[in-house]
Amino acid sequence: MVNRNRSKAGARVETTETLDTAMKNGSEAFRTGFEKAVKGYDQFWGYGRETVEAYVKAANATGKGVETLQNEIYSYSKQSVEDSISAAKAVFGSKSVHQAFELQSDFVKSAFESYVSEVTRLGEIMFSTTKEALNPLQGRMQAWVEIVESARAV
Repeated sequence: MVNRNRSKAGARVETTETLDTAMKNGSEAFRTGFEKAVKGYDQFWGYGRETVEAYVKAANATGKGVETLQNEIYSYSKQSVEDSISAAKAVFGSKSVHQAFELQSDFVKSAFESYVSEVTRLGEIMFSTTKEALNPLQGRMQAWVEIVESARAV
């Protein structure tokens, strides 16, 4: 009977040691998992903040570009109307039909050249605005991929 009590006591000691080991391992695994989660959260939070900053910069660049575009269109429209009025006055003040035809032809030629030049200028403004607006956003997708990959690796 004494041996039986000793074996029960030995089993209790082994069970207690196994339970202590399991608790330590579980506690360690929980701590490690929690640290990984906090690190992932910090990375995600930083990514979100940087992305918002990139969108704000892109919106500001777009706003400036639209303002430049609007000013350019306004200036061209104003100049075009003034040139049209001036040409009309010249045509109406001409001494002959031939002179009126030449004045009108010169006006049409200059108006077309001005129009082509303005369309080219507007295209350049739109291109540069698009480039400036997208510049802050470049790399955000790559940054997301890096965050996901680093979370997987951990």
